[in-house]
Amino acid sequence: MTQRIAGHLLVECLLAQGVTHAFGVPGESYLAVLDGFYQHRDKIDFVICRQEGGAAFMAEAHGKLTRRPGVCFVTRGPGATNASIGVHTAAQDSTPMVLFVGDVASDQRDREAFQEVDYGAFFGAFGMAKRVERIDSAERLPEYVARAFATAQNGRPGPVVLVLPEDMLTQPVPDSLQATPCWQPPAYQPDPASMQRLRELLLNAKQPIVIAGGGGWTPEAARDLQAFAEAWHLPVGNAMRFQDTFDNHHPLYAGDVGIAINPRLAARIKDADLVLALGPRLGEMTTSGYTLLQVPRPAQKLIHVHTSAEELGRVYQPELALCASLPAAAAALAALPPPADQPWRNWADAVHQDYVANMQPQPLPGPVDMHAIVGTLQKLLPADAAITNGAGNFASWTHRYFLFHGIAKGHKTQLAPTNGAMGYGVPAGIACAITTGRTVVTMAGDGDFLMNGQELATARQYGAKTIIVLLNNGVYGTIRMHQARDYPHRQEGTELVNPDFVKLAESHGYAGARVERTEQFEPALRAALARAEGTLIEVMLSDQVITTRTTLDAIENKGNQ
Repeated sequence: MTQRIAGHLLVECLLAQGVTHAFGVPGESYLAVLDGFYQHRDKIDFVICRQEGGAAFMAEAHGKLTRRPGVCFVTRGPGATNASIGVHTAAQDSTPMVLFVGDVASDQRDREAFQEVDYGAFFGAFGMAKRVERIDSAERLPEYVARAFATAQNGRPGPVVLVLPEDMLTQPVPDSLQATPCWQPPAYQPDPASMQRLRELLLNAKQPIVIAGGGGWTPEAARDLQAFAEAWHLPVGNAMRFQDTFDNHHPLYAGDVGIAINPRLAARIKDADLVLALGPRLGEMTTSGYTLLQVPRPAQKLIHVHTSAEELGRVYQPELALCASLPAAAAALAALPPPADQPWRNWADAVHQDYVANMQPQPLPGPVDMHAIVGTLQKLLPADAAITNGAGNFASWTHRYFLFHGIAKGHKTQLAPTNGAMGYGVPAGIACAITTGRTVVTMAGDGDFLMNGQELATARQYGAKTIIVLLNNGVYGTIRMHQARDYPHRQEGTELVNPDFVKLAESHGYAGARVERTEQFEPALRAALARAEGTLIEVMLSDQVITTRTTLDAIENKGNQ
């Protein structure tokens, strides 16, 4: 193929946007783009995945890591619907992402052709994507791609879907048709009057608390947040699965404001007289089912800072709303002169002590001490290691006990889905390993792992090393816990019969180890860190160890009372 065609131009558009990696599963509907990847193989890597859901998760994780749109390519129909889980994750996590869908040829449209789907209805009507567009003209490719990257990054970041008719991609394009230069999202500065009002509200507070999170944090912004917190001596909690926004080792850290929140922290937020929400959209999980803050007008004075004007006032009516880019907002906060008298200092110190007390584990039965295992991870992993996970009670061990180094250190260290998508951790970890080369540990449950465990084949193909700590308790743990609470001693639909995970890992070129006692974990982890290939460490847990705080029997017996 020597002629320049639209599929080649599309790849050139990606290069102009600074894209280095695209993730996907090949399909006949976008062969011309694959040929473009071949044409530019020295400048961009197309990462071949084993299922579109895994590919979309990899792209979403890459978007989190780079703060630029993660790119995913899938074929029409089943490929697109498989990938929708990653689009939904990007939407709820505020992650920039562009999904390209190869589609039926233009002369086949609207006949329910083979694998045909109405993508505008599928991705757009339910709010999964910020924008869904079909590119019918090859000459308009640069325009559509540039708009997709701008839309994905502007305001509240999120996913965009571009639909590519097969015949459009094979159209010849002239050499004069060039890609649009890389889009740099504009900074939204907080206005001086609002910053003055914010300072006044802080000065009048007695028990203030900061909740930081959301997408778009840069290392500089995180450092500005830390400088602001230190100057004003304010306690800072991190929103649901954005635990690396503020350094967990810091003496002003308040804890994780998310699933299984420290009860003491929940009480502190309710007792606060001012909440500064810096970046999070204050969704259901961050607000404990909208109970920490009352809807629509919280009892606390709420200052809500967000990158999207549409998000401000959508659920909560704040005392003060600021629409600003997080780096700009954090810089403005760092520049706020603090008062000499800070009557909340004892309050801030007490909030941190609540966090420290929450690190003390409750006694749980069995030969495996998960608190000690997380402590071993803390001891042996480098400071820039990334921790990834999907969804399930297994994730609560690292959420509660692992101290994440903040983005201020230079790296994002937590990759986790705020939309609670199972199967995220394995592909997210592989994407991180492929693109950064950093140490990656994936925490997985047995049910969670099997939703995208096939991507170990992708890791092997690209020489990506990850360490997977798989907690095997033979149940869908979160649902089993809820079942025990609401329908005690009536288990149905939650018990699992699993494969031999060690052999399964070994069949994919990973090393495998099984841990049945706490003391076996550290040697297994040291060996995993030392070897060149990836490792799966299966940790055998009783289903009684269902949460970090109590047992399954205790939950069921309480439900019987």
